[in-house]
Amino acid sequence: MIIVLKAGATDREIRTVEEKIKSHGLSAHISRGTERTIIGAIGDERHVDAEAFEGLEYVEKVLRILKPYKLVSRDFRKEDTVITVRGKKIGGGTVALFAGPCSVENRGMMVGIGGLVAAAGASFLRGGAFKPRTSPYAFQGLGEEGLRYLAEAREATGLPVATELMDPRDIDLVAKYADVIQIGARNMQNFRLLTEVGKLGKPVILKRGLSATIVEWLMSAEYIASEGNQQIILCERGIRTYEQATRNTFDVSAIPVVKGLSHLPVIADPSHAAGKVGLVEPLAAAAIAAGTDGIMVEVHNQPEAALSDGPQSLRPEAFQAMVSRLTRIAAAVGKTLGDA
Repeated sequence: MIIVLKAGATDREIRTVEEKIKSHGLSAHISRGTERTIIGAIGDERHVDAEAFEGLEYVEKVLRILKPYKLVSRDFRKEDTVITVRGKKIGGGTVALFAGPCSVENRGMMVGIGGLVAAAGASFLRGGAFKPRTSPYAFQGLGEEGLRYLAEAREATGLPVATELMDPRDIDLVAKYADVIQIGARNMQNFRLLTEVGKLGKPVILKRGLSATIVEWLMSAEYIASEGNQQIILCERGIRTYEQATRNTFDVSAIPVVKGLSHLPVIADPSHAAGKVGLVEPLAAAAIAAGTDGIMVEVHNQPEAALSDGPQSLRPEAFQAMVSRLTRIAAAVGKTLGDA
């Protein structure tokens, strides 16, 4: 249920509605817009009479949300959510550019690549310190050592850092170093993990699961939002289909579909969707044309020697050239690309 207050509603009136919602056994989530304050009543609202709120003189209208995802829906918030991290925006006319290696391998490599992608126009630095791999014998990441290298790269470049969290037991450790926490595709429905990051005051990138529908993806975002954290960035990274020509099938249609259903920013990861370096730029261009709020790509100075995902990693000079070309595409749809 959504309760829309009239323009000029006071803090006291807002608190009155909030207390009334809680008296019905529901939780209240407040969204203050430029003109209206909207309060979401979340929980089992079947036995709550809307007239109990409609009778208040400072309530404009009461709407029931029929979608299973409430807080992340367009019904709850009409305006696009714009997330700002250390001065860098995700949403609001900017195509944020996340770039860096799949895995943090050593200090020199991380700081070096950080400087190169920053100079090329990246707005965020990405890198995995904990790596979920199909094989238990593959490189699993450097753990806290890798997080320290990411922090050093941030200090050297000024770029906010995004890195993956895999285990609720590591949440304090990762939160200590990261500016943006990533939940990978394999953990999209790890509801305990989603609940824990929902309690953090940090932005969260939620990647779409390998076989997840859009509704399932949004319901996972709802887990995070229901705990109080609405700084959620949805990431389309390709889904598993019968097609074997690419690593995954990039669902470019998901970008406009989700932006119609949700107020959350949506970014794209063409590197994991393609699995092949030659496909990264075309898919990134398609995502920008479709309205994405950001692009996440993998960059490595020696892809042939990378400890993970070398075949889909761009060399720094190729990344720089791609940014130059994608900047023109972003301009054509009325947006700016990263810090280019």
